[in-house]
Amino acid sequence: MTTTPLTTDDESRALSDALGRLATTPRLLVALDFDGTLAPEVDQPMAARPLPESKEAIRRLLEMEGTSVALVSGRDLASLDRISEMPEQVLLVGSHGIEVRIGGEVTSLTEDELARRAVISEALHTAADGREGVFVEEKPAGLALHTRLADEATTTEVREAVRQRLADEPGVHGREGKNVREYAVRPTGKDDGVARLREAVGATGVLFAGDDVTDEDALRSLGDGDLGIRVGPGETAASHRVADPAAIGRLLGELADLREHLGHA
Repeated sequence: MTTTPLTTDDESRALSDALGRLATTPRLLVALDFDGTLAPEVDQPMAARPLPESKEAIRRLLEMEGTSVALVSGRDLASLDRISEMPEQVLLVGSHGIEVRIGGEVTSLTEDELARRAVISEALHTAADGREGVFVEEKPAGLALHTRLADEATTTEVREAVRQRLADEPGVHGREGKNVREYAVRPTGKDDGVARLREAVGATGVLFAGDDVTDEDALRSLGDGDLGIRVGPGETAASHRVADPAAIGRLLGELADLREHLGHA
């Protein structure tokens, strides 16, 4: 399948120049969203897999001095670990920054948070029960209401039922994604995850790439010496844009080439 490019030749050259500058940073962190960025979007979430080109580029980057790679996803950590097919050296951030795998760290909820999560679970499962194309994804600190396979009327009805049920519940945090509405007991975002990763590895420069509105928190958090990439269309705080996961694979390969040329291999 071919994809219409979203960038001009001048924009592509500007991105290559930006990659060249980032490649010189002493301690590089490459942080990547998973669905729609490393892996093409699919109807069944557990069927998603990263593209081979991206996996090979990540393998090369992991072998380089002063280079760390992380996945930063809305998925829970267990499912992200299972489907990403990444080496153990890849750092993982799940549930929009709530779960972090750096040195075996495990997230735990307080009793109050567990009670709020139970309320969220009841609301989403009740609204989704028997509705075609709607399913609920369980996460450690919340749940996600998926409507990718539902028609517009069903989506509207189910979402409104959940909204009404949770409108007056304190400590419930909603977040919109592509064909999904998530509810959590903590307001953590992907920017928090990137900040924790940056500190953990001592990064002097960060590349973050993502395709969803939930990735914009991380993109907005980037500073001088960092590089933000938006995958696909949509408003963005990113400084550069590529068309699809295949373009991310090529970009990661180019970055690996640049780091090797600069002697980080």
